[in-house]
Amino acid sequence: MKSSPLSSTNLNWGSPIESLSKSKRPSPTLEKLAEAGIKTVSDLLWILPLRIHKSPPPQPFREAQLTQFFRGAGKVIHVEIRPAFGRRGKGNILLYNGFVVIKDDLSNESLSLRWFNLYPNQKKQIESLERISFIGKVEEFKAQKQVINPQILTTEEIAPYILEYPTVNKLPGSTFKKAFELIPNEMWKTVPQTLPELGYDKKMSLGEAFRIIHGRIPPEEFTAQLKDEAEERLIYEEFLIDQLRIQTRRKFIKKKAAPVFKTNETLIKNLKSTLPFILTNDQDKVFQDILKDFTTGHPMMRMVQGDVGCGKTIVAYLASRVVTQLGFQVALMCPTEALAHQHFELFKELAPEINIELILGSTKAKEKKALLARLKSGDIHICIGTHALFQDTVVFDKLGLAIIDEQHKFGVEQRLKLVAKGEGTHSLIMTATPIPRTLSLAQYGDLDISSIKTMPAGRKGIKTRITERANYQKYVEFVKGRLMQKEQAYFVFPAIEESETIDLQNVNESLEKYKESFRGFKVEMLHGKMKPEEKEQVVQDFRDQKIHILVSTSVIEVGINIPNSTIMSIYNPERFGLSSLHQLRGRVGRGEKPGFCFLVLDKDLAPESYLRLEVIEKNLDGFVIAEEDLKFRGEGDLFGVDQSGSVTTKKLANFLTHTSILEQVVQDVERLKTTHPALLDPIFEKLAKDQKILDTI
Repeated sequence: MKSSPLSSTNLNWGSPIESLSKSKRPSPTLEKLAEAGIKTVSDLLWILPLRIHKSPPPQPFREAQLTQFFRGAGKVIHVEIRPAFGRRGKGNILLYNGFVVIKDDLSNESLSLRWFNLYPNQKKQIESLERISFIGKVEEFKAQKQVINPQILTTEEIAPYILEYPTVNKLPGSTFKKAFELIPNEMWKTVPQTLPELGYDKKMSLGEAFRIIHGRIPPEEFTAQLKDEAEERLIYEEFLIDQLRIQTRRKFIKKKAAPVFKTNETLIKNLKSTLPFILTNDQDKVFQDILKDFTTGHPMMRMVQGDVGCGKTIVAYLASRVVTQLGFQVALMCPTEALAHQHFELFKELAPEINIELILGSTKAKEKKALLARLKSGDIHICIGTHALFQDTVVFDKLGLAIIDEQHKFGVEQRLKLVAKGEGTHSLIMTATPIPRTLSLAQYGDLDISSIKTMPAGRKGIKTRITERANYQKYVEFVKGRLMQKEQAYFVFPAIEESETIDLQNVNESLEKYKESFRGFKVEMLHGKMKPEEKEQVVQDFRDQKIHILVSTSVIEVGINIPNSTIMSIYNPERFGLSSLHQLRGRVGRGEKPGFCFLVLDKDLAPESYLRLEVIEKNLDGFVIAEEDLKFRGEGDLFGVDQSGSVTTKKLANFLTHTSILEQVVQDVERLKTTHPALLDPIFEKLAKDQKILDTI
């Protein structure tokens, strides 16, 4: 990395971060900043201080207030420094804890100062002091006021603000304070605006907001209200940057050409007549959305969301038949072989007249070779499979539609690789994890989203109960009663990700336990370390009612549809996310018999954990559950993997608590697309050069 001497004449916000170096030699600190994503001087602006306070004036010790910053000075009357046992710094240097008592210069009172993990040079400095000026936060220990890790002032002149910056990429906050001090004062009035035409800068410009947050205004002007307004301006900016990225993805995806699939009433009527039931209103509406997408001449990018069992697969089947009747092929990618088999059986039953085949990881080499040849020639109309579908050896003749089931189970690259096997391939993404409205604005603005909320007729519903130790025996007797009525049950345990061995051991122990508890009933297990053909055999035996209770880890196959299974018992449910619990619950109650879901506890839970489970107990609506799950989980990085130390994730904006600002941004960007499209095009072109933005689909 080359460095250039610091000069206010050649330095600007777009300058490389190494331009801040005073030396021509590469700086390890600036290299670490670059590794953390801080490439330019303007990137530094988004390293926001954790806290900002006005520096207080010197005061008598009696004025020290708990939790407040305090500045004082006095004579050192006691020093005590001891090794911080078990703590060593860089180079295995021993660290120390320090305790100093000083007598006030402005009164007869005394005050304790305490430091933790001092380096030897800091220890030596403190031991040499006869008097001390300091600033720090006041805390209480054993009913006595003390100042923890105070800053020792070597001069009476101190900065007007106390700024505490975060640690980023192992660089301490003090590094950022020093970096900001290298930025010339006159530059702070030239912070570039992203889109001043939006009008939001009439309230406060972006540059003014950064000056306030980083303490670059006179302290007499600084107020808590002004700080709140500055934060709101930065929240707006963060949402704006995300929305511009989302619109960039949408613009460049929609620019591609795609095959046009035009239909007529007769074709659609004939297709629907092949179904053994009538579509629900929601299913029909989503199908119409897809048919409209097929006629635009651009790739469809539609997500169909809906609860477990709402009938998303039937809509995907109808879309597939439209494509195949017009001479193109369809790929349907599933996260598990069991689900792929299930879709294969359904499609074959509904459309026996066309060529539908399976390509799985477990498919024998000789058989796979023959299938690949038929696929390449166009002889296979619909190919259903797992991850095996995106391998380079899989070549289509005319791929028109790629369907991804349970899209969250696949990586971005895998999905893109499948879509890339055709020219302008249409994409249909299905998810049983409903997307909350705020999340759809913040993350999926580039996708067209359709929802299926109504369930097919004939479903008896599911009852959910939290089962505590006190009523465990009643639960066991109830399950036995349902089994006696020829019904079946799932017993699911959470996976222990750190150890597959322990995970398997737990299931084995549980298997023996339940064989004893449920004598007279066939109990078997399903786990991730079984071979594919073994898993398929167990699932088939369960489907054929040869197994009454299926004991499984959380690898239980997504999408298994066995209507006779009516009981879902989830053990240690507190270790699952709400959406996962809802998905598991959706495995039962799929036929004409009612379903029962038991959340089985083996210990008392913290109040918050219990509240989470009550959300599942009281709600069957996946959309409500998804909103609540988002509140408990928080939000992640919208544009790639959220890495510790990365500066790409949002700093202040949270779409759960700042929904109104997010909605304002969405409205403003949509308005600007209509009134000033020429202003946005250069921004889209620039953002499109970042492959990370385009790939996050």
